Amino acid sequence: MAELVTVKIEGRTAIVSFDTGGRANALSQRLMRELTAAALRFHDAPEISTVILTGRTDVFTMGADLKDPERQDPAGIPLSQRRIIQRAGPRLCEAWEKIDALTICAIEGWCIGGGMALMVSLDLRVASEAARFYVPEVERGMNMSWGSIPRFVALVGPARAKRLAALCEKVGAQTAESWGLIDYLAPPESALKRAKALADDTGRLPPTALKMVKQDVNVAAHALSRATGHRDLESFLLMQESDDFREGVASFLEGREPRFTGD
Repeated sequence: MAELVTVKIEGRTAIVSFDTGGRANALSQRLMRELTAAALRFHDAPEISTVILTGRTDVFTMGADLKDPERQDPAGIPLSQRRIIQRAGPRLCEAWEKIDALTICAIEGWCIGGGMALMVSLDLRVASEAARFYVPEVERGMNMSWGSIPRFVALVGPARAKRLAALCEKVGAQTAESWGLIDYLAPPESALKRAKALADDTGRLPPTALKMVKQDVNVAAHALSRATGHRDLESFLLMQESDDFREGVASFLEGREPRFTGD
């Protein structure tokens, strides 16, 4: 079975790319495990100054894979087991956030849902001018989880975080840059090239000092993240019990408008 994640080392830069072969490049349980393992590889890697994460040139990812063969009907799974299954996403994001080196996300095409949660776990974001960003969880009868809300707030502030995660606004690359969600823009199909240029600049800096400053900034920016973000997993499990959750997933899979009741 071919791996979904590839890792390439170029000098002091590691490039992690993922491709499921599917149109959505969706985050299946298997892909999340492979991406988590790739991140853990660089938690203690003094020879690496920068780690770049990228998807394909047509799409970063359209989010969690609702058709994943490993995905089961939550009604048939005990709560104790569901809590373990739902830790895969938060564990993925935490693994990328804790990489010692500077991390850069290179984004082409759509970045949706879980892709957004993963993207904001990295230090810097480079997006193609054709990229688009979307958090559809509320429209699926879910809450946005994976510890992403505190990270959104740290980047764009509370009002814009609500526009993204509560109102489900679709945001283009130029708007995302003006909000501070994206740090650098690149021509279409050039996000990875721009990220590599940034990595080259990083590679000329003293690596240990760079990593120390990165950690200092993260502690200052995310001091309350664990205190405010820990409950989203439990909230997600609660939403799984709701009629709106079932309707949101069913309507998405059936390609129709949902009919929410608040139950």
